[in-house]
Amino acid sequence: HSCTSGSGSGLPFLVQRTVARQITLNECVGKGRYGEVWRGQWQGESVAVKIFSSRDEKSWFRETEIYNTVLLRHENILGFIASDMTSRNSSTQLWLITHFHEMGSLYDYLQLSTLDASSCLRMALSIASGLAHLHVEIFGTQGKPAISHRDLKSKNILVQKNGQCCIADLGLAVMHFQDTNELDVGNNPKVGTKRYMAPEVLDDSIQMDCFESFKRVDIWALGLVLWELARRTVSNGQCTFHTT
Repeated sequence: HSCTSGSGSGLPFLVQRTVARQITLNECVGKGRYGEVWRGQWQGESVAVKIFSSRDEKSWFRETEIYNTVLLRHENILGFIASDMTSRNSSTQLWLITHFHEMGSLYDYLQLSTLDASSCLRMALSIASGLAHLHVEIFGTQGKPAISHRDLKSKNILVQKNGQCCIADLGLAVMHFQDTNELDVGNNPKVGTKRYMAPEVLDDSIQMDCFESFKRVDIWALGLVLWELARRTVSNGQCTFHTT
């Protein structure tokens, strides 16, 4: 979208409020403890509308904050369009509007599909590229702080038509500013998904004041996602299933 704000990844705030009112919700494509994801229509294009439950307001606020203050345009990070607090059916709804990827999450995709070696590598490289972009600090007026995702998993990664993936769901993200050594952990008490948690998170020994610790946690989760890719990859005509 050409009409973007100077600092963030989406449209300017006032335009964002207008966008939400212009969207028609077509069908619910996903549900979870966070709320629902709908496929919507905006200016003739399909968009994804994530509607947060009221108890997950902090995740909505955090994701909105990060997308609106940080330059996150990258082919392997889910494209942000707008965020809004809107009133529907006499209740307040928290919306996050992003690009729509009809192939859905990597988790769902791998339930139904096997991969060949080149597809596996393409997906793995794209996820690693997206995570590397989050982790690196870029200096200058068009820069960004270093960001740790903190909830990387196959359900938070979307499959694109070109065979690459993009990382979504920044509601638990942590930002680090090197020049001031400021660590912005946000105000969300939730801590990721147990299945993907590093040992130091599970036993509460992680150094919460050290950004490198958060990056290592992301790399642990990335390793588990790579394992999910590998176990659905056909090698020598066979796809071996491992359940451990």
